[in-house]
Amino acid sequence: MSSLVITPIPAFTDNYFWLLHRAGLAVVVDPGDAAPVLRALEEQRLTLTGILITHHHPDHIGGLKTLVAQFPVPVYGPRAESKTISQLTRLLAEGDRLKLEALDLEFEIWETPGHTLGHIAFVHSDFVLCGDTLFSAGCGRLFEGTPEQMHRSLSRLAALPPATAVYCTHEYTLANLAFAAAVEPGNPSVAAETARVRELRARNLPSLPSSIGHERSINPFLRTTEPAVIAAAAQFASAGDLKSFSTTPAVKKMAERELHSSVEVFAALRRWKDGFRAPA
Repeated sequence: MSSLVITPIPAFTDNYFWLLHRAGLAVVVDPGDAAPVLRALEEQRLTLTGILITHHHPDHIGGLKTLVAQFPVPVYGPRAESKTISQLTRLLAEGDRLKLEALDLEFEIWETPGHTLGHIAFVHSDFVLCGDTLFSAGCGRLFEGTPEQMHRSLSRLAALPPATAVYCTHEYTLANLAFAAAVEPGNPSVAAETARVRELRARNLPSLPSSIGHERSINPFLRTTEPAVIAAAAQFASAGDLKSFSTTPAVKKMAERELHSSVEVFAALRRWKDGFRAPA
């Protein structure tokens, strides 16, 4: 059997709809717009056999109505969000196994709440389709879930084998790396990755996929037990708000607010990132 091919379909400003295909048959992940998907199928002479959905946000499901009208294929997605995704035909929850016979692929379904409450990930032995839970050098905003939920979801993904490829759905890597550098200015892996991604993006090439092992070295949200990350999060929490926070010596001398767990470190980092603006 021919090898599986996974390619990004760029859309909107920074979305990727991942197209998985083998021997002329394809599935697409989180198609927020039908038009680029239809173009890609036509250009590559592929037949759509299924659609995978990680969560209900419009930029991930906006193309469903048009696609299923043209291709009456199964749509697999989170049971917990079925009321907001009317096109779902196969509802998935924690521990389910999904076998896509046409592509000879099998996934385990993980519930990964945080970005949304019903968010799921499709976990293969070699790669993970993680939607907006884990990004390269970052993670999704907490629109519905709690810091505890997102930290648990990320910790679970981080425990996958290091070689596991990470297919997330936004090109946020450079912005995330700027934040990672603010958290850990002495991390050489962050500096090296920033240079690599700048070169890729200058040629309009995607920075993705990443890998779990790589994310463990650059992603502050997966490094909440690292002393440098704990110290930076504590300094931010001590400052009280973004207006008074900086990395100046005066702030570094402040009594650090004690963070009692990796969840508290994560929560401080997420608040910091929500208002972070990279230096010009």
